[in-house]
Amino acid sequence: MSREPQRDIVVVIGPGGIGRAIARRVGAGRTLLLAGHDQAGTEQAAAELRGDGYATVTRPTDISDRAAVEALAEQAASLGPITHVVHAAGVSPTQASIERLLHVDLLGTAYILDAFAQVVAPGGAGIVVASMAGHRESPYDREVEQALATTPTDELLALPFLRPERIGSTVHAYALSKRANSLRVQTAAAAWGRRRARVNTVSPGVIITPLALDELSGPRKEWFEHLRQTCAAKRFATPDEVGDVAAFLLGPQAGFITGADLLMDGGVTSALRTGELTM
Repeated sequence: MSREPQRDIVVVIGPGGIGRAIARRVGAGRTLLLAGHDQAGTEQAAAELRGDGYATVTRPTDISDRAAVEALAEQAASLGPITHVVHAAGVSPTQASIERLLHVDLLGTAYILDAFAQVVAPGGAGIVVASMAGHRESPYDREVEQALATTPTDELLALPFLRPERIGSTVHAYALSKRANSLRVQTAAAAWGRRRARVNTVSPGVIITPLALDELSGPRKEWFEHLRQTCAAKRFATPDEVGDVAAFLLGPQAGFITGADLLMDGGVTSALRTGELTM
């Protein structure tokens, strides 16, 4: 009896609304390895995708744990060639403390970039979902950004400006983490390139997901409504719109794009720059 051909592997870390939307764009005919901290939510996402005809495998993963991320990369490589890596996991300022934000959104992303640079298949591509928060008028000087981009991963949280008492708020911790994401992707493109693979960042504005709904109903809800009314698009976005952008960056049409960051925020950053919108 002939064996079924080995499928390409799409790793989706954080299979929430955005992660699932991207998985639907690139997962047909491939195996989706869904990894998430919330095991019940991950299994639910797998069942939903499986019901629509996608092949799925799941693995509980806490991305703030280097060993867990490395084990995920090892499992993915054992299943077949890793052609796509989608990192859409994270926590928001309303959901977590400064320390948790730094460990998940900043350090966890660095772990993922390191681990999958060792196993992604030639011709493969990765996408990190960051945030428009990383594009706010930067309060960070050149030395800070260089440190965020190039400090060895195990030394990142020892940087003096990443001490929680220096950061001061979860909103600032989130913005700093997302700025670090785009900077580290820019740097990681070299390591991924040595495997003839690419990696990029997409920085969405407000996308209607459970995470965003926590923010929209939280203490900053009036500011978010002002944001919606002020930005050029006059609306928030859907996970499917992020899925379309990510599919482009993961696909052959973007074969010359790596280490880049694509901002899709409906004009929020523009409004901040012109002073129409204030923090």
